[in-house]
Amino acid sequence: MSQIYPVLLAGGSGTRLWPLSRKAYPKQFSNLLNEQTLFQQAALRLTSSNKIKFASHITLTNPDFRFIVTEQLQSVGIDPGHVIIEPEAKNTAPAILAASLHAYNLDEDAVLLVAPSDHIIPDISEFHNVLKTGLASLDDGKMVTFGISPTYPDTGYGYIELSSKNKGPSGVSDVSRFVEKPQRSIAEEMLKTENFLWNAGIFLFRAIDMIEAFKSFSPSIYKHTKDAVKLAQTDLGFIRLNSDAWSRLEDISIDYAIMEKAKNLVAVPCSFDWSDLGGWDKVWAEADKDEHGNSFTGGAHAIDCSDTLLRSESKSQQLVGLGLNNIIAIAMQDAVLVTNKDNSQDVKKIVDHLKLHTISQAEFFQKDFRPWGWFESLISGNGFQVKQIYVKPGASLSLQSHKYRSEHWIIVEGVAKVTIDQEVKLVNQGHSVYVPLGAIHRVENLEKTPMTLIEVQIGSYLGEDDIVRYEDKYNR
Repeated sequence: MSQIYPVLLAGGSGTRLWPLSRKAYPKQFSNLLNEQTLFQQAALRLTSSNKIKFASHITLTNPDFRFIVTEQLQSVGIDPGHVIIEPEAKNTAPAILAASLHAYNLDEDAVLLVAPSDHIIPDISEFHNVLKTGLASLDDGKMVTFGISPTYPDTGYGYIELSSKNKGPSGVSDVSRFVEKPQRSIAEEMLKTENFLWNAGIFLFRAIDMIEAFKSFSPSIYKHTKDAVKLAQTDLGFIRLNSDAWSRLEDISIDYAIMEKAKNLVAVPCSFDWSDLGGWDKVWAEADKDEHGNSFTGGAHAIDCSDTLLRSESKSQQLVGLGLNNIIAIAMQDAVLVTNKDNSQDVKKIVDHLKLHTISQAEFFQKDFRPWGWFESLISGNGFQVKQIYVKPGASLSLQSHKYRSEHWIIVEGVAKVTIDQEVKLVNQGHSVYVPLGAIHRVENLEKTPMTLIEVQIGSYLGEDDIVRYEDKYNR
């Protein structure tokens, strides 16, 4: 048996956990329940143990997240391995096929384990045990899906119905059908039959079997994905799929494209604790709680509350709940969510509403993460904006100019190497420099410690698209 190639899907937007999770920085990269992000926890689950041997990771993500992926993997001691950049979101079917084609090019006997990067599975040992069960089922070209034994009639999950005829050791069964998120009454009936599993979206298969499945059931997806992989280019160590071929692909999930049609699919029942954290109610269920069922983090306080989640993401913002029951309140610096826990699956409606009214908080934060660090808008007004800019050790912004604004930089931490047209100089903490409108400029951090500056922009237009890049180490 070949090593398992672990495949992490890390390109989703996670709108149901707004305002913490947004398109610009989705939930998989956030510290929701402990010091490690969901993405880091998923990657650590897919590392070798005495039960399972894994090859290097394969991660599918989008261009904006590629440096976040590598940084978060390295910070927990994992070699980033193969990071494949999807030019645009096309759902899970093209992504999984791209990973299969890439792995097959590395190893014709490759076995892939595909997993979302935003789920919670606390018991890694038991998770590896069921993977061993799945491996034993790969003979004769079988593909495996892992389903969670349901403990209550959840209407937010999809379900897998097991065949009543062909059940093998450890409960492994042929898959009869997939069921979309059901109504409450239907979910209750399915729970009673004990013949349904929650669909966890975790799959195990040989690369060649998945490739053949696409040839049979989705030849168009196979053709365009194969072209995108064949014409992929290496960019700073990332594998950037060909955008022209990728743009021709259908936006479709692996369930619709392959799994619902495949006749060689079996399901492995799993009884370990699992959550997709698909809503704030799920986060409350997984979080540590007091004796009254309250979970509160950051600057949050619960007084005479019960079964309530209170979360403040700003150190300077105190969130106090008084006399609340079954409530979720999430306070960000630029947005606040307050809802009954029973309505948490509808949070996506808020995002849709904000997008309809072109409100930036629907998708973006005040803090914008970049490969060199981040910047945060502190205040803005008519013709001016003030930002805090954090530059990681050894990092640099691009050599650039602006058509509509001038900038004034004040170094508040570290030492900055500053280029303004032909002049290059070091600017120490407490000192400042002026960047005239139209000047070609750059700031670099050559030190081994972070550098922070306050930037005051003045001009007739202050959008992020007012930038001309001349040199950029990140190939943007």
